[in-house]
Amino acid sequence: MRSIALGIWIDSGSRSEPESQAGISHFIEHLLFKGTDHYSAYDIARIFDEMGGEPNAATSKEQTFVHARFLDEHLERAFAVLAEMVTRPAFSNLDAEREVVLEEVAMYEDSPPELIHDHLTEAVFGEHPLGRAIIGRAETLRAQDHAAVAAYHAAHYVNPAMVIAAAGNVDHERLCGLAAQHFPQASTVTAPVVLAVPHEPRHVAVFTQKDTEQYHVCLGGPALKRDDPRRFALWVVDTLLGGSWSSRLFQEVRDERGLAYSVYSYTSLYSDAGLTAVYFGSREEGVGEALRLILAELSSVVEHVPDEEIERAKNHLKGSLVLSMESPHSRMQSIGRSVLCGIPILTLDEMLAQIDAVGADDVARVAAELYATSSWSAACIGPKPDQYRSILEEFTWSPR
Repeated sequence: MRSIALGIWIDSGSRSEPESQAGISHFIEHLLFKGTDHYSAYDIARIFDEMGGEPNAATSKEQTFVHARFLDEHLERAFAVLAEMVTRPAFSNLDAEREVVLEEVAMYEDSPPELIHDHLTEAVFGEHPLGRAIIGRAETLRAQDHAAVAAYHAAHYVNPAMVIAAAGNVDHERLCGLAAQHFPQASTVTAPVVLAVPHEPRHVAVFTQKDTEQYHVCLGGPALKRDDPRRFALWVVDTLLGGSWSSRLFQEVRDERGLAYSVYSYTSLYSDAGLTAVYFGSREEGVGEALRLILAELSSVVEHVPDEEIERAKNHLKGSLVLSMESPHSRMQSIGRSVLCGIPILTLDEMLAQIDAVGADDVARVAAELYATSSWSAACIGPKPDQYRSILEEFTWSPR
């Protein structure tokens, strides 16, 4: 390798926010790129352009992640710039960047295939912070002034809550030396404790009226926390249900009947909870049949999964894992997230062995516990609720 992928992880995301500051983590992520005491926003862009690299960042429910990939010869300079962006942002041009984020919120609101996932998490987690959109809301974002942003940053971007990770042509001791040089001594300050997820079961169906060409539907329910050893069995179930081209949902809903262009399942695992879900988009004439088929496949997965289907899903998972780990960026993400979340760092062979160890009994137990729709909720965006509501009549109805 002649490149390095470098990332700085902060143990703070939208879940850490009070209701009155919803979206501030994502807002701060934007502002990190607007300059520091020593670098203007243009300087940051120019420096990484000169390296042939590009800095980027992302905010999730529980973390903020600032990263870049560049040629190995530029490690010192890239590290210095990223470190100052994260630890000493100037929060300059705050009002202009707020307008950029508000435009992003408006764009997001106009994108039902993305918005529907937030509607589902709200249905599953209710008023808990995990149920809120990462991007925030216009009214709370407008309320965040320079003092509020600086105070939130000072409380959450603290050394005990940060991890530096790198992969590629990089030496560990050299990286540690740079960390000691550019980060102050570990603070005694700790990030605020986040609100635990309540475990009361929810079984609601929400509908949002919007004049769309397609109906966008998500179904899902609570899943495992991220360090649960059963997560490997969960990933196998998710893969065979809707995580690959040969999966049940892709074959039944798209290939066999042509009821959707996009149909898939996914999981999101958090520190003390999780989400497993299914998404599809379909026109009015197909939405009812697609929804019935998906509910039938969920029931079928709970009842029985043939051994050959389990093996196919395991092989797909292993292949995807091996291919992804050939990317320095993916390796950096894997180790950084593991350290931040307190999960043991497994070698590639150890991860493959964990997938190989998943048996039919493991799949059956996870499917029975997590894929029974009696503990799932649903969300839909579309012109009329009639078909959606009639099929999900046993759910508690809740128009948005």
